[in-house]
Amino acid sequence: MRKPAAVLCGAAVVMAAGALTAVPAEAGTPQADRTFRAAKPAWRACATEDYPTLQCASVKVPLDHADPEGRTITLALSRVPHTAKEYQGPLLVNPGGPGGSGRTLAGFVASSLPKRVAAQYDVIGFDPRGVGASSPALDCRPGHFDPVRPDPVPVTRAVEEANLARVKSFAESCRSKYADVLPYINTVSAARDLEVIRRALGAPKVNYFGYSYGTYLGAVYAKLYPQRVRRLVLDSVVDPTEVWYDANLNQDLAFNDRHRAFMAWVARHDAHYRLGTDPERIEARWYAMRAALAKEPADGKVGAAELEDTYVPGGYYNGYWPYLAEAFSAYVNDGDDAPLVEAYENFGAIDADGDNGYSIYTAVECRDAGWPRDWEQWRKDNWAVYEKAPFMAWNNAWYNAPCAFWPTDAVRTVPIANDELPPALLFQATNDAATPYLGGVTVHHLLAGSSLVVERGGGNHGITLSGNACLDRHLAAYLTDGTVPRGGQGDADAECEALPEPKPSASKAAPGTARGSTLHGLLGFRG
Repeated sequence: MRKPAAVLCGAAVVMAAGALTAVPAEAGTPQADRTFRAAKPAWRACATEDYPTLQCASVKVPLDHADPEGRTITLALSRVPHTAKEYQGPLLVNPGGPGGSGRTLAGFVASSLPKRVAAQYDVIGFDPRGVGASSPALDCRPGHFDPVRPDPVPVTRAVEEANLARVKSFAESCRSKYADVLPYINTVSAARDLEVIRRALGAPKVNYFGYSYGTYLGAVYAKLYPQRVRRLVLDSVVDPTEVWYDANLNQDLAFNDRHRAFMAWVARHDAHYRLGTDPERIEARWYAMRAALAKEPADGKVGAAELEDTYVPGGYYNGYWPYLAEAFSAYVNDGDDAPLVEAYENFGAIDADGDNGYSIYTAVECRDAGWPRDWEQWRKDNWAVYEKAPFMAWNNAWYNAPCAFWPTDAVRTVPIANDELPPALLFQATNDAATPYLGGVTVHHLLAGSSLVVERGGGNHGITLSGNACLDRHLAAYLTDGTVPRGGQGDADAECEALPEPKPSASKAAPGTARGSTLHGLLGFRG
């Protein structure tokens, strides 16, 4: 799931545009799904240097699953084909978001699993409706995140109004460009797309492996089509009882904790970073840096909002901490903002693909569930969270605020409780900020027969295929023959220790494009 990004009086803000007329997403019935004729994908080579056996194709799906004879849209697919004699069917993989492109993830998963396991599956990646190479691909307002944005913390009426103008403009741009599509960009429609993909592949059942928001998509698919699920892996699990307004408020608290964990790590490495040994004082220096950048952005592009964007990824993956600490140290100790600008360009800046991803993020989340339409409610709730967790409370609020003015009504959420599935395997880190631990426990209870593997003390998001051999053994066993652990203590059926903390880097350069070759680069941030 993505996330970001003083009390002012005034009348509640109302929608500038009327709501679009929309058929509820859940109106697409299994009967309608069966009547749509899914064509077999025509695979072609689309190898990359990292993934030499990758193949690509596309498949048509109904825009409105309740109208299978109506307009169709195109989904982009990828595949690493099986090579073993024993074939276990397609393994659909999704990196989350919503809005994440999954085509490259197929190559990553196929190359990261043990060869004997990956060889038994066609690993299938896909760009969900509206994403990436799928068509149409949404881009509501190109350059929406171009620097320098207003300070996220609305300490004055003018700052609040500047931020409100941005999010209203984004919602209005989506309405004006995609009025005919927005009612059908939602999780239920995407889940029904998976069923079309299954039939196009000619598979009686599918295996599914999803990260982050991909866990919610997978759980919704499993609820709609339990008889079509063979194996289900959910890593870093969304709490389905909180979609989506409450989930984002709770993320703010968790990300603040991870930011403070980063400060404590910097304190333990004072000899390298020269920022002190007291985490609270280091945190104060970080906020002083933020205040200075709010007044004078680094290189005219890294202001307060962009600084927060740069450091939010550290809450997803502590492997970025050394680079973020170098930038922090250089700015504070040496007056050098170049490393900070480089860190922003590598971790915080949103490019054209990110514009597309954010457009789908908002389109899905704003349509998926009800959001407060009274801005006074947002103001009250986010100031309350900010008092406890200032790191990204208002940044996250503005990231999601288009939903207060979204031009479609919300649909009913799908209750994912399920007792018709084979055993599912869930993975969750205890200190995950993007999808807090309770989400994994909640879904474990809702999916009868599921098994929960906990990374004790871990704070990263997306924990399998990331170097933890203990977690990966459980994943490989499950994909090999369906084995799940049983009989652990408390909510966990099995526990694995977290990986060691990173060490300060000998290099002062941010990893740049190297992040794209790791799982966390593929998962992206705020997703």
